[in-house]
Amino acid sequence: MGFGCNVPAIMATRTLESRKDRLLTTLIIPFISCSARLPVYVLFISAFFVKNGGLVLVSIYLIGITVAVLTSLLLKRVFFRKEEAPFVMELPPYRVPTTRNVVRHMWGKGAQYLKKMGNVILIASVLIWVLGHYPLAKPGMSAAEQQENSYIGRLGKAVEPAIRPLGFDWQVGVSLITGFAAKEVVVSTMAVLAGNGQTPIEVNGDGEADEAARFSTLKENLKTRAYTYGPRAGQPVFSPLVAYALMIFILIYVPCIAVITAIWREAGWRWALFSVFYTTGMAWLLAFAVYRIGMIFV
Repeated sequence: MGFGCNVPAIMATRTLESRKDRLLTTLIIPFISCSARLPVYVLFISAFFVKNGGLVLVSIYLIGITVAVLTSLLLKRVFFRKEEAPFVMELPPYRVPTTRNVVRHMWGKGAQYLKKMGNVILIASVLIWVLGHYPLAKPGMSAAEQQENSYIGRLGKAVEPAIRPLGFDWQVGVSLITGFAAKEVVVSTMAVLAGNGQTPIEVNGDGEADEAARFSTLKENLKTRAYTYGPRAGQPVFSPLVAYALMIFILIYVPCIAVITAIWREAGWRWALFSVFYTTGMAWLLAFAVYRIGMIFV
């Protein structure tokens, strides 16, 4: 289930009778690549891995599965040394579902999800929107310049020293921060920061931007984007190696606010905080290893 969305996968751990098994499964689910990460993979694979995109995408999913398995073995040794209990689950009698029962259960589960996640997601989304839109843009300021001078742009520059060893700049830092709300937001943030201010986007007769042209423009701008200051000023930010390291980082680092909330609800706030720091630390180490080892062979 986690390949679709981590939230219902975490909620499904209630079927496990052992608390140890529920906690262990809950903590490794965020390493399973959900569908929200897929737009990020598609963007970078289509831009930097045209010839072997399929293999690159499969490798990303395999790395997530491998990290989940290794994490489960580690956590079992450190936190869950108790004897394993056999998994026994009584299966209910199977009957042909009726429309009334399907709609009723769908409504009930949907309302339960919105009640549990809606408040936190709404607050987080509003907070990120405020950080990204204030201070207000000055007359003549472009969208990219406004984002750079916004509060979230300043946060991106604040975390840049931590992600610079991975080959990332402050704009990637901003994208990673906004990705905490939802992973697909990483792409839209990059479109504002790295794309639209460099190459104009063609529009159709109705005045709406053509999505294919927008996507193609964003890919080209990512390829040509360069560092704006520092010892690497003028050098390209992205290369196939940096793009792959970034995909690994997005795969592993802190899951979205909905997943953290689900972990909080199911396992408690201590395990939710543990998940935040453990996933982010693991993402940094893996991305650092990929980038530094790759630099030896490039």
